[in-house]
Amino acid sequence: MGAKGQMRRAAAAALIGTAIEFYDFFIYGTAAALVFGGVFFPELGAVGALLAAFSVYAVAFLARPLGAVAFGHFGDRLGRKTTLVVSLLLMGLSTAAVGLLPGFEVWGWWSPVALVVLRVCQGVGLGGEWGGAALLVAENAPAGRRGRYGAYLQLGPTSGFVLANGVFLGLQLWLDEAAFRSWGWRVPFLASLALVAVGLFVRLRVEETPLFKGEARTGAERAPVVEVLRGHWRTVLVGCGAITVGYALFYLTTTYALAYATTGLGVPSTVVLSMLLAGAVGKGVTVWLSARRSDVWGRRRTLQGATVLAVVWGLVLFPLLETVRRPLMFVALAGAMVVLGCLLGPLAAFLPELFPTRVRYTGAALTYNLGGVVGGATTPLIATRLTDAYGTAEPVGWYLAVWGVVALLCLRLLPETSGTDLAVAGAHGGRRRASALGAGAGVDPAA
Repeated sequence: MGAKGQMRRAAAAALIGTAIEFYDFFIYGTAAALVFGGVFFPELGAVGALLAAFSVYAVAFLARPLGAVAFGHFGDRLGRKTTLVVSLLLMGLSTAAVGLLPGFEVWGWWSPVALVVLRVCQGVGLGGEWGGAALLVAENAPAGRRGRYGAYLQLGPTSGFVLANGVFLGLQLWLDEAAFRSWGWRVPFLASLALVAVGLFVRLRVEETPLFKGEARTGAERAPVVEVLRGHWRTVLVGCGAITVGYALFYLTTTYALAYATTGLGVPSTVVLSMLLAGAVGKGVTVWLSARRSDVWGRRRTLQGATVLAVVWGLVLFPLLETVRRPLMFVALAGAMVVLGCLLGPLAAFLPELFPTRVRYTGAALTYNLGGVVGGATTPLIATRLTDAYGTAEPVGWYLAVWGVVALLCLRLLPETSGTDLAVAGAHGGRRRASALGAGAGVDPAA
């Protein structure tokens, strides 16, 4: 197969596989906002049940760094392709199992315990997914077009989100409330099995990346996570801080805002889901544009501009929602999704460019998923507490703005990486290269 053919297959495999994995991950968030409190935690009251459902939601984020380390270890030693097949299977099977799980009325407290176990499996699977898929694209793409081809990967979460919310919206329009809460919510989880079969077909046809083949011949790192924690820990921490605001904005918009608008403001869930789906189209457009522009403007400058937009939008998001005027609510949610696309577009190129080939899977995956723990796992819980304490969601916007300021400071410390030769990234000459690119103090310049 020629280089162009391999690049097309790698991009397709990254897009389709990541869309399926994020579909599996997102349907839990939608179900948690709409039904899981009543199904698995009916004895805790309305607020307590919602907090419990979001707490189990957060469990997967805590498991994602474990998946990053485990899958990163084998991905850096055995190859990107095989590891991505296993991550897809783990996510798909655990998601389908949620669809078969009896509720509290049947199993009592064993039901939420089993839900936690399955949610951990989902988190581990997704923790190994994004890093490997990003490398599948980045290590096949030419240096000047890594942002452009990385856009295909970053469209995967958007596609998964559209699919997940579209399925839930269709079910709610088709079924009455009783049927949806009784069995309808299970359909999106069981449908995961068919999607996984499609993903496996695509991924099994992709070849291993040429950079990993070269690394395998010279000797892969025996314990990638050890090298990452010893030699690149500053890059991991600062990179995590740089992307946390994107996670916070996403889960405030798609999970917490959905729950708040339906239960706190009395807006029908079908209306909110429709607004989010329309916003996701805009998100897909800005993912594509920002990823491509990062090849021209640079990764860091593109992300800095997007982060400023996130700070501004965080301050207006909930005031607009609380007007309960449909046009203003649409502007709030769709605008947040558009800003989010600007934040996410460059990441598939940016994070892999920070680490050398022998530990790139572990380094990129760990950075990405630690950002998820900080920005994704805790944000719905903190937002629920803030709204309950102050009687309004406006303080949640200030919480997001604080993370935006943190992200800007972290981006200032990271080097510009566009155009980096991945074959020598992080090698012995990396210190001089990073210095020439303007690496900030406090960051390992060899990263």
